Amino acid sequence: MKQFYSDVFQYRGTHYDFGYWQGKLLKDSPILLNREKQWGPRQHRHFLIDPVTYKDIMLTFAPAILDEIRGLADALHMNMDKAFRLFGGYYLEYTRSGCSIFTDSRFMIRNYDSHPRGYEGRYVLYEPSDQGFAVIGPSMQITGRIDGMNEKGLVMGYNFTNRTKSGDGFLCNMIGRLILETCANVKEAISLLKAVPHRHSFSYVLLDPDGASYVVEASPRQVAVRKSSVCTNHFHVLSKENRYRQEETRRREAVIHNQQQDAQSAYQAFKVMNDPAHGVFSKKYDAAAGTIHTSMYFPKEKKAWFVIGPDRKPVIFDFSKWLKGDNVNIKRIKGELDYSHPFVNMG
Repeated sequence: MKQFYSDVFQYRGTHYDFGYWQGKLLKDSPILLNREKQWGPRQHRHFLIDPVTYKDIMLTFAPAILDEIRGLADALHMNMDKAFRLFGGYYLEYTRSGCSIFTDSRFMIRNYDSHPRGYEGRYVLYEPSDQGFAVIGPSMQITGRIDGMNEKGLVMGYNFTNRTKSGDGFLCNMIGRLILETCANVKEAISLLKAVPHRHSFSYVLLDPDGASYVVEASPRQVAVRKSSVCTNHFHVLSKENRYRQEETRRREAVIHNQQQDAQSAYQAFKVMNDPAHGVFSKKYDAAAGTIHTSMYFPKEKKAWFVIGPDRKPVIFDFSKWLKGDNVNIKRIKGELDYSHPFVNMG
C-alpha cells in the first residue's frame, strides 16, 4: 500500500478572484505539467470546439464560471483558447471508470472508481460572492466537481455508462459543477440535465433535504429520469445506450442492494461501500476501475464525509459551520491505495 493525499482548498469571493487564486497555486503545483505528460500523443483528441460557441453556451448556463476560467488564464499567463481546453469541461475525451452510489432519505454514499494517475487530489470548499451557491466536494479539471453538496443541501454524484457515440457537449465534471452551483433542489437539477448538451452517457444521482433520490440517465441523444436508491454503471431506462458487457456493474448493483439491507446506521452503510470485505470497493486500478475515494453527504445536516482508500474512518466536514464563516482546519486528507504511481498533485 502507498500513501496518497488530497489537498483541501477553501475560498470565499468572486469567481474571477477564485480562478486567479487557483491559478497562482497551480503555478507551484505539478498538476498541469503532469496532465500534459499524460495526454502526450493523445493531445489532438483533447480539443474544444469553437471558443465562441463555448462562451455562448456557458453564458446560458453559468456565466460566472467563465470569469473563473478568465482568472485562471490571467494567473497562468495563458490564452483563453488553451484555458477553455484545460478548464472548460467541454468536448474532451473521458477515461472509462466505474463508480457506485447508494442513497436513502438521509444521505448519499459514493465510491469514485477510476485510474489514480488521473486523479488531481483537490477537495474544494467555495462560496461565491457574485452569483451561485456555495459547494463542497472533490474537483476534476480544476473547475469541475466529481461529486458534492451545495448550501441548499442538494447532493450530486455521477456514474459512467458509455463513451461511444459521443456528441458535442459538457463533460460529467462540469455538469456536476453546473448542477451544484446553479440548482437549489432535485427538480431544478433534473431540468438542467434535460437542457445541457452531454458529451458522454452518464447517470447523475440527485438527493436533496426532501429525501427523495432520483437517477437521471443522460446520453448525447436522450435523458430519462427514474427513482432509485442504487446506481452503478448501466442504464435501466435508456438500455440501448449501455455497453455490451454489463456483468460487473449489475453484480455491484445486486451486492449493494443486498448488503445495505442489513446496515443499521449511516456509518454501517458507509462501511458497506468502503470496506472491501463487502464486495463493492474495487482494487482494479490498472483497469481504471479501482475505488479512489468514498464520499458521503448528509443534505439536512449539511455534513460531508470523505476518505481516500479502503476501510478508513471518514474525515468529517461540517459544511453548515463553514457557511457561517468557520474555516476548516484540515489541510490535507491522507489515505492509502494498493497502487504504485502518485496522483497528479503529488509530483
